[in-house]
Amino acid sequence: MKQVVVLGAGGKMGYRVSANLRGAPYQVSHIEVSEMGRTRLQELGITCVDPDAALPLADVVILAIPDNAIEKVTAKLAPQFKKGAVLIALDAAAPFAGHLPAREDLTIFVAHPCHPSVFNDETDLEAKRDYFGGLKAKQAIVCALLRGDEANYDLAEDVAKRMYAPVLRSHRATVDQMAILEPVLSETVCATCLTIIREATDEAVRRGVAEEAARDFILGHLNVELAIIFDQMPGVRMSDAANKAVDRAKSEIFQPDWKKVFERDAIAENIRMITTP
Repeated sequence: MKQVVVLGAGGKMGYRVSANLRGAPYQVSHIEVSEMGRTRLQELGITCVDPDAALPLADVVILAIPDNAIEKVTAKLAPQFKKGAVLIALDAAAPFAGHLPAREDLTIFVAHPCHPSVFNDETDLEAKRDYFGGLKAKQAIVCALLRGDEANYDLAEDVAKRMYAPVLRSHRATVDQMAILEPVLSETVCATCLTIIREATDEAVRRGVAEEAARDFILGHLNVELAIIFDQMPGVRMSDAANKAVDRAKSEIFQPDWKKVFERDAIAENIRMITTP
């Protein structure tokens, strides 16, 4: 039976991962340095183990620790990792930045959730309200093998599917492509645009629109406009008036060269800020 260690098991993501790996066909051990995290894990019936005892035996080590701590923590623990072990990072930032141990015998794998789509077939109420994923709602995941033995890919992907379950499908990408997806596409672009939408909604309320009316209006329009723009309603297009408003507003709201955020140098600087302690 393969030995899996969750490093940072009591943190935000570590707790989710630990909960989902219960019942997996692996021998799972949990490492957590904070007392608060250890207490949280007790809610799952999990008792943490000593790193010195677990890491040298681990076939897979899940790095459920913050991006800005991965370099320091893994450098300290590098001598303890088993020869040929698979390290699974939950985000592309640290692997992209080269912050993982340089040992050639280690396989470096990255797995990140897509989160449940706004377009889904969930009917269960709990699943419909599982916006983050990993509880009831199905989600896709994206995986990458940064370096190491290709033969380890299937094992690492299986662990990833179990820790992000229920998984709808798994996409394979490169680490550079994952960095395009996050932070650029999901945070730099999407989260920024959605933050502006929220600020615009608050501005409408400030100018006299009833808050409930403003929220109902914008959330409904987000639903139908996303469906149209992402081809969920074949043959349906936005009105001429809406297209004219978009064309005019783009030059007022966005810089003409905004797509430069996808350039590798820009991505590297973005990730440098994320991974800097």
